[in-house]
Amino acid sequence: MFPYRRNRRLRASESLRSLTREASLSPDDFIVPLFIAEGKGLREEIPSMPGYFRISLDGLSGEVRALWSMGLKAVLLFVKVPDDLKDNRGAEALNPDGLMQRAIRTVKDACPEMVVLTDVALDPYSEYGHDGIVQDGRILNDATVEVLAAMSVSHAAAGADLVAPSDMMDGRVRSIREALDGSGYTDAGIMSYSAKYASAFYGPFRDALDSAPVSESGIPADKKTYQMDPANRQEALRETRMDVEEGADIVMVKPGLCYLDIVREIRNAVDIPVAVYQVSGEYAMVKAAAEKGWLEHDAVMLEQLLAIKRAGADLIASYFAREAVALLR
Repeated sequence: MFPYRRNRRLRASESLRSLTREASLSPDDFIVPLFIAEGKGLREEIPSMPGYFRISLDGLSGEVRALWSMGLKAVLLFVKVPDDLKDNRGAEALNPDGLMQRAIRTVKDACPEMVVLTDVALDPYSEYGHDGIVQDGRILNDATVEVLAAMSVSHAAAGADLVAPSDMMDGRVRSIREALDGSGYTDAGIMSYSAKYASAFYGPFRDALDSAPVSESGIPADKKTYQMDPANRQEALRETRMDVEEGADIVMVKPGLCYLDIVREIRNAVDIPVAVYQVSGEYAMVKAAAEKGWLEHDAVMLEQLLAIKRAGADLIASYFAREAVALLR
């Protein structure tokens, strides 16, 4: 006898499908990455990220107000540092009037309720394009962590709600937490890039900030000594559990689509929010294929974002955030 249960009954109309849908997207799910550069009236499209821009501070206020009007409530700030301010120790990162610090204040002045997250790593400030201090061909862990902790305090002093260490140095979450608390910023949170892989999907982002590792004799040309091996799963769980123990408020997996198994593992392992960064290469591939007419842009975009949410992400940092929310509205 044919089975009584027919699964297609609940797929018969869009109304039924929406009532029984297991994952959904809303503006509350998104963190919007923003690239900030020096200058006046700058709105410069990034060639490898069509439709995405570097903007100057005078345009940042209008940008965040527009995002807020769409229901988007969080921005993640990155800065493009002029070459003459780069060195091997990230001195400019600690400048209270540096570009990042001014950007934080600009966002908060324009839209006080907007949640401001800040990138904490040395690569935008490094003459070598690395996330840490370079010495004798090695990336120094502990010396770098000291700078990251001081950078985090500087961001909190400027008004950041959460700092987001993306460097993958050992022990940096604990050091940042202790530095924030010791400076009186006990309410400043930490969104840790806990499982950040040494991925080939970061190329357009490095174009956006001019932060690719330099290729010089004796200096690593990649970040494989600190970012994670894409082959590893258990290591991601170890890294994430350590960050939770050290005081992370949110943990992150980066990149997104190729690591959805990791997202699910981490979601099952921890009881704090899990974020995913849908990275520049993932964005650029969809844009390029859609431009060729090979994919339906909006459908593929939403399907990818739903897959990330279905895997267990509570938050998604995505260059598609504005476009996705416009469609959802």
